[in-house]
Amino acid sequence: MELTFLGTGAGVPSKERNVSAVALRFTDAGGETWLFDCGEATQHQVLSSPVKLTRVTRIWITHLHGDHIFGLPGLLGSRSFQGAETPLILYGPAGLKEYVEVSLKTSGTYLRYPLTVEEVTDGRVLEEHNGVRVRVQALDHTLPCYGYRVEEPDRPGRLQVERLKREGVAPGPHFRDLKAGKEVILPDGRRLYGSDYLEPNKPGRQVVILGDTRAVPEITDFARGADVLVHEATFGEGEEEMATRHGHSTTVQAAEMAKRAGVKRLILTHISARYRLANEKELLAQARRVFPHTELARDHEVVVVSSP
Repeated sequence: MELTFLGTGAGVPSKERNVSAVALRFTDAGGETWLFDCGEATQHQVLSSPVKLTRVTRIWITHLHGDHIFGLPGLLGSRSFQGAETPLILYGPAGLKEYVEVSLKTSGTYLRYPLTVEEVTDGRVLEEHNGVRVRVQALDHTLPCYGYRVEEPDRPGRLQVERLKREGVAPGPHFRDLKAGKEVILPDGRRLYGSDYLEPNKPGRQVVILGDTRAVPEITDFARGADVLVHEATFGEGEEEMATRHGHSTTVQAAEMAKRAGVKRLILTHISARYRLANEKELLAQARRVFPHTELARDHEVVVVSSP
């Protein structure tokens, strides 16, 4: 599982940062990709990334501000121009369906693939394929805005191969069946049960990606224990009043949230264009004083989400 940051800026693009978009690639599932937000020029950013539009199957929109959706009509069209015929599902707040339909109709854009738009609500739990679950959490911004928690199912533990060999079980179909948790009967009549030869299940990875938000208590439980929390940090330390007024968070507020939630890693994004690359060290230091396991995303950065 990899996060590819296609845009890490806030409001308007700058020379260093494009506006919001991040791709979640399921590298162990053939590269299937989910996109979270789609700001202006996202499809251009894709050209310099490992992301393939034909592999994008889900797009999750946090809210309808332009820096999160103005790239969507063009990307949908380009996916079709590239020959994709597999279905695509969009999720997002009320109004997303109208925005997409009007944009495509007005521009005369034809899609060769089936497109579904689902408008989400707070607290919804979506069961996706391969057992992946997505939870939806309302945030506190100037427009209705949501965060998404992606939860992989637990994976079966490793088969105790050496133990089986010591007990005289030869590798082959019996190993496969035991790995699947099944009962097998050996030629000598012994009955073996897969559950007796499997190590404990490996916890699935959990990634929380938030849209724009003030620092609110609801995020703490929503992000609890996540392997990675992607949190906006539009403003630096000392700009709390401005952040609150505009529906955003500071570096320190995001770090405090990560600490309370007990996440393993915090990745800051949605950085205001007022800050340049020269400001990054200080912005990162502000957050790390509160939560040491903090990173500050850059455009085109790829982050591997490791197994617990």
